[in-house]
Amino acid sequence: MTHLTNSQPNKIFMISKNILKTFILILILWGVGKVLLREKEPQIRRAGQQIISNITQNYDIEPLEMEGGNPYIRALMRTISASEANSDRPYHILYGGRHIDNLKQHPNQCVTIANGPNRGRCSTAAGRYQFLNTTWAEKANLYHPEPSGFLRKSYSFEPIYQDKVLYSWLRDTNAWGGTDITQLLEQGQINTVLELLSPTWTSLGYGIESNSITRSLPNIYKKMLEEELMNTGSSYFLHYRSSQ
Repeated sequence: MTHLTNSQPNKIFMISKNILKTFILILILWGVGKVLLREKEPQIRRAGQQIISNITQNYDIEPLEMEGGNPYIRALMRTISASEANSDRPYHILYGGRHIDNLKQHPNQCVTIANGPNRGRCSTAAGRYQFLNTTWAEKANLYHPEPSGFLRKSYSFEPIYQDKVLYSWLRDTNAWGGTDITQLLEQGQINTVLELLSPTWTSLGYGIESNSITRSLPNIYKKMLEEELMNTGSSYFLHYRSSQ
């Protein structure tokens, strides 16, 4: 009986010793892993940047239908459409991916939202910039260059007018609480602009409905801007290059 009684503390001691060894081993492995991760961090970061760069380089975004205008705003418009209307017919797309041909006016088709925080509701978003019917009615009333009708105005939703309404909206400082979006873009503050616009276009980041393109948008904007600046053939491009 004495032998059995003396062995009990020994067993407890051995168990405690094994637990301590395991704990020490875990700490060692955690420390080694942390060191290795720190050493590999630049490589991981570069790999992530390369993935984003590849996405950007391979992303072909249709030119605007509208001609002329500030190249910084034009690049922003193409960036918005990259996230909002990923299609080879962006001016004709409805929320959910279906396309329509008739653009005499906003289609105002309420499509059920299948995923995300607004699941179960419906959206009338349409066109290259996914204008809701109510948003289009409000902004077209302010910025549409060629409304039709007399007592009751109608606003064509043709591609060139989608562009022109959005262009004027983005250029209007009063529409954005006094913020001059053009000036911010010319100063290179694309992330500030995306954050400003994200309550309106929630896929731009900083909002509730980011998508697979969202993280690449600053790089997509940079690519679009270079294209737009080269197309202007003006001092804009020289100024941009000198600032890089």
